[in-house]
Amino acid sequence: MRLWSLHPRLLDRQGLIACWREALLAQAVLLGRTRGYTRHPQLERFRSQEDPQAAIAAYLTGLHQEAGVRGYRFDADRIDRPAAGSAERVTTPIPVTSGQLAFEADHLRAKLARRSPELLADWAATCPDGDGSPWPVHPLFTEVPGGVEDWERP
Repeated sequence: MRLWSLHPRLLDRQGLIACWREALLAQAVLLGRTRGYTRHPQLERFRSQEDPQAAIAAYLTGLHQEAGVRGYRFDADRIDRPAAGSAERVTTPIPVTSGQLAFEADHLRAKLARRSPELLADWAATCPDGDGSPWPVHPLFTEVPGGVEDWERP
C-alpha cells in the first residue's frame, strides 16, 4: 500500500489509479470493513487524526479532484463522507516531513523511469532537485522539516 504524500499531479496514470484503489482499501480498513492490512504502517498518520474517517475522505477527495482534472471518472460515491459536522475536524493539514517527501520523490522517480519516462522528463523540469524548493504535496498535507517518517518502511 502506497498512500503518496506527494501531490497526485506528479503521479502517472498507473500511479494515480493504484493510489485511488489503495486509498479506498485504507478507507475500508479505517472503517473496520476488512480484517486485512489493519496494521499497515501507512495508516498510522490517518489513525493519529482526531477523525481518521474524515482524514481518509479528504485524502480520497484530493485524488478524485486530480482525476477530474485529467478527465478520469473516479466514482466520488465510493468516498465515505463523515457524518455532518465531523468534516471540520480535518481543518489543519497533516504534517509530512521534507525527508519523507524526498524519499517518496526518489521512489516515484524510479517507478516513472520504468513505466513513464516521458512523464519523468516533464516532472524533472518542474520539481526540485535539492535546491531547497518545496515538493508539491497532496492537499491534505503540509511540509515540515525532518527526516523520513517513522511509519515508512524503506
